[in-house]
Amino acid sequence: MTRWQPDPSFYPSPRLAEKAPPETLAYVAMFDPDRQQPDGIAVVDLDPASPSYAQIVGSVAMPNTGDELHHFGWNACSSCLCPNMPHPHVERRYLVVPGLRSSRIHIIDTKPDPHSPAIVKVIEPEVIAERTGYTRPHTIHCGPDGIYVTALGSAEGAAPGGIFIMDHQTFEPLGRWEIDRGPQQLAYDGWWHLGYDTLVTSEWGTPDTFENGLVPEILLGSRYGRRLHFWDLLKRKHLQEIDFGEEHQLVFELRPAHDPTKAYGFVNCVISLKDLSSSIWTWYRDGNRWAVKKIITIPAEPASADDLPDMLKGFGAVPPLVTDIDLSMDDRFLYVSCWGTGDLQQYDVSDPLNPKLTGKVRIGGIVSRASHPRAKNGHLTGGPQMVEISRDGRRVYFTNSLYGSIDQQFYHRGFEGWMVKLNADPDGGISFDEDFFIEWPKGHRPHQIRLEGGDCSSDSYCYP
Repeated sequence: MTRWQPDPSFYPSPRLAEKAPPETLAYVAMFDPDRQQPDGIAVVDLDPASPSYAQIVGSVAMPNTGDELHHFGWNACSSCLCPNMPHPHVERRYLVVPGLRSSRIHIIDTKPDPHSPAIVKVIEPEVIAERTGYTRPHTIHCGPDGIYVTALGSAEGAAPGGIFIMDHQTFEPLGRWEIDRGPQQLAYDGWWHLGYDTLVTSEWGTPDTFENGLVPEILLGSRYGRRLHFWDLLKRKHLQEIDFGEEHQLVFELRPAHDPTKAYGFVNCVISLKDLSSSIWTWYRDGNRWAVKKIITIPAEPASADDLPDMLKGFGAVPPLVTDIDLSMDDRFLYVSCWGTGDLQQYDVSDPLNPKLTGKVRIGGIVSRASHPRAKNGHLTGGPQMVEISRDGRRVYFTNSLYGSIDQQFYHRGFEGWMVKLNADPDGGISFDEDFFIEWPKGHRPHQIRLEGGDCSSDSYCYP
């Protein structure tokens, strides 16, 4: 008789997930910005006791060129243990890897040999467009009832973007998620409060407004995304829109509290048209509605026009460009990537409306070009971008590439990829692991990181 058991990497609560074994591998999306060779997923050794620690120890190449691998995720996670739509016997085995430029989705099996993952299925863009009405898949989240994929364009590449669902096991696109879209047109990230039957989405822009770089006229005209949308998760119906105002552009990464009893989360706004600052906002329940509050403002830094790319010369300052955030499993520390200035900041957000800065490191940056103890090149390009946290909160990893065409716009001196690791003190404070610095192989740039067994931006929980 077969005895079914849930995947051991699934945890019913974030409190139990914190006790998970340390990760020993990372899967990192890498892409060729010139679109001359296939993109791939690199396997990085994270085990400090290994002779190949902080090295790329395996990879898998995509079958085509020009995918621009960006955000990707697991086929299944701890949300499969939720009582409303349980799928406890699905394995966290496959990586669901979309190409943001190609609209192609790759299914990669990590189980036979985690060091040598293999492509087992490719879903072509025509299939996705025909079945869902969407293109440009961007973010993958494994939910209790399927795989949620946010997409930035319609089948024609225009608005509206939205969400479609894929089957956990066959990986077939099932169709568009929204029943009643309401006013929502632009898309970017999507995540949820499962205990409150609420889904939240954010905004970037349609593919024609970013695939060849940010368009200054659209940015200065406040026509990129600036809104949050709140949805009834079960009825798939739009409930509420919050407009951050014309000053704020590019409302990006959603990080809800991991504790399912807490109805709040954090989102970053990349740039203010008023003063080039970046900001962090908390969304929260206010009576029967959702509300937002700006809790952190990170100012631009004065800089000589000689050190700035053409896009910034007239401003005389380098903006922080907060392009990613991540929240530790205990909901205590929020990590903030300042891709423009080169800072990775740590805030204590135990009180989600009153954060306290507890740590900061600097590496790269448009002007500062700060180095790392193990870097051969003393002037690093790029800055902290995609950030990921171990489940116990003690280790923080990040890479430095944002998006191929946008890298060139802001890092005009050239661009070389790298990946680093920070050690995090349980009481606050961060420092570089001086033994961990990967100079990324030329021809590719690194983007999102997924940790073996799960991480702080992959799983959702239904029990506190």
